[in-house]
Amino acid sequence: MPQIPWQPRPEGCKDIVWRDTRNPIIGRYDIPSSNSIFNSAVVPFKDGYAGVFRCDNRRVQMNIFAGFSKDGVKWDIAHEPIRFVSHDGAPTWSDYKYDPRVACIDGRYWITWCNGYHGPTIGLGYTDDFQTFYQCENALLPFCRNGVLFPQKINGQYALLSRPSDNGHTPFGDIFLSFSPDMEYWGHHRHVISPTPFEISAWQCTKVGAGSVPILTERGWLVFYHGVITTCNGYRYAMGALLLDRDEPWRVLRRSYDYLLGPAAPYELMGDVQNVVFPCAALTEGDKVSIYYGAADTCVCLAHGRISEILAWLDGQET
Repeated sequence: MPQIPWQPRPEGCKDIVWRDTRNPIIGRYDIPSSNSIFNSAVVPFKDGYAGVFRCDNRRVQMNIFAGFSKDGVKWDIAHEPIRFVSHDGAPTWSDYKYDPRVACIDGRYWITWCNGYHGPTIGLGYTDDFQTFYQCENALLPFCRNGVLFPQKINGQYALLSRPSDNGHTPFGDIFLSFSPDMEYWGHHRHVISPTPFEISAWQCTKVGAGSVPILTERGWLVFYHGVITTCNGYRYAMGALLLDRDEPWRVLRRSYDYLLGPAAPYELMGDVQNVVFPCAALTEGDKVSIYYGAADTCVCLAHGRISEILAWLDGQET
């Protein structure tokens, strides 16, 4: 297992989660065709890392690209989007692909993304080598976004977080959980969390959505998620955390009411969409965690923390 691209807390910093000094680690023009590269997923692979990246081209067409890195910071991203092979006749065309996540389950790398199939839904595919990619049936009906798989079966079932939505810039959204015996048929849907009342926690009062693949801790599943507030200047996205029960992950044990990381750095405040912190992946090494997030819908950034401190911080969150 390679070392994660972690940086220690800067001297004098009291934040629970802190920014990497190398941010942005992937710029908007890091491949020839790109207008922006953001909201991307990273996993350990062989002696380094592999990733699936959202790259919008200079027509601002949304697609996903594969990439590799030795250290998780310097990336070699393909110049052409992933071309999926159909798995058992599944449709591979789509109007767009964006905001991927990757979960390694039993040695296979499963990819979820927002798939444009008569509206946004949860695309599902897999790869064993990040060279050949297979597309399966869409997990859910339109309209749905933010599909995030758990990295192992729960009570013998695959588990998927998602957010039912509409066909546009959804002004609402709760996180739900679905189960499947085979990665094809999904059901047993369970509600996880809703947006909060404005007076309780305004940063997440419009909508919420799952971010990183859940991390199994001794206390349950730690999930980084995004929350949105509608301001006079548009949507503002920030990052929070959830602790879910290990065996019944629709049961919420702890939840953010303060945000963990909100847009404050120039690369989060200014870009194609201002005021956005959007987590999509997290790497762990013992107690350390490095979180990949999209900034201002423009570039990819890193933040760091310690799992024990995040769990202790969640224990102190009160409505």
